[in-house]
Amino acid sequence: MIVLENISKEFKSKNGIVKAVNNVNIHVKKGEIHGVIGYSGAGKSTLIRCVNLLEKPTEGKVFINGKEATSLPLPKLREVRNKIGMIFQGFNLLKTATVYDNIAIPLKLLGYDQTEVKTRVNKYLEIVGLTDKHNNYPNQLSGGQKQRVAIARALAQEPEVLLSDEATSALDPETTDSILELLLKINRELGITILLITHEMNVIQKICDYVYVMENGEVVEQNSAINLFTKPSHTTTKKFLNTISQRNLPPTLISQLNVSGAVTRLTFVGESTGKPLIAEVSQKFNVQPNILTANIIELKNGIVGNIVIHLIGVQDQVNAAIKFLEDHGVGTEDLEGQS
Repeated sequence: MIVLENISKEFKSKNGIVKAVNNVNIHVKKGEIHGVIGYSGAGKSTLIRCVNLLEKPTEGKVFINGKEATSLPLPKLREVRNKIGMIFQGFNLLKTATVYDNIAIPLKLLGYDQTEVKTRVNKYLEIVGLTDKHNNYPNQLSGGQKQRVAIARALAQEPEVLLSDEATSALDPETTDSILELLLKINRELGITILLITHEMNVIQKICDYVYVMENGEVVEQNSAINLFTKPSHTTTKKFLNTISQRNLPPTLISQLNVSGAVTRLTFVGESTGKPLIAEVSQKFNVQPNILTANIIELKNGIVGNIVIHLIGVQDQVNAAIKFLEDHGVGTEDLEGQS
């Protein structure tokens, strides 16, 4: 559905050429939700604007539903853009227009007749849960309601693709969750493919099938959401994961531990999440498990459990216990020496 092939984007500045995006490749399959995460300045906003050619790539090709958008003349490009909806952090609503008109005006500009405009406005206001707000103005709405109007406006053109540019960054956590649930509903019920950018790991956690981690204009790690949360490899990815679950133990805690044994992170996914494996370890081997931290992360397509454990015992018994856990599908990571 969305394919970015070797995309690079350069800007000229007084200090020379700035490469905001460097040789990025992304493939979003139809009906999936993919997320691009990175810190400020990583290049993710530039990247998403390359998808609908609001920013024309310096190098590379953009394919939307099999059509190479980068080579199309402007009239044909407009046709492709009509199938791409976009929502923004700042909502971009007309302050002097009602909720109805904020959705209706773009449709009128596209040439739809009054009957079709009314049908679409009513349909998508119902989908976003704002059927009672037709005549309200943006200053009469909460932040979450404004974003719902912006989503309804994007949906009213009945796109095949929805781009989300930090759409929840200006919202409180509870409202963010409600908007993410709405995006999941849109994806599930309307079959719309979604590509979003964010700097919030909880957004990735709740709705994404696949994740790209960006740093300095490049994708430094990519994987399915469940694999990224269970086996992160890049330092930046691990930093993001640490914002929703404490992956690094305080050095003072490590220094207080008995030096015998091992400090290990256990990652449970799939069937292993429902088994009492730690209890079995203490029964089968001459080790004492001391649980230091634990959490469960619910993803769109599964559950990941993380436990940091201090296995106290002689080394051969500790090694045997860890092998037993690995043989039963538990991921292990040695944390000794972390500081």
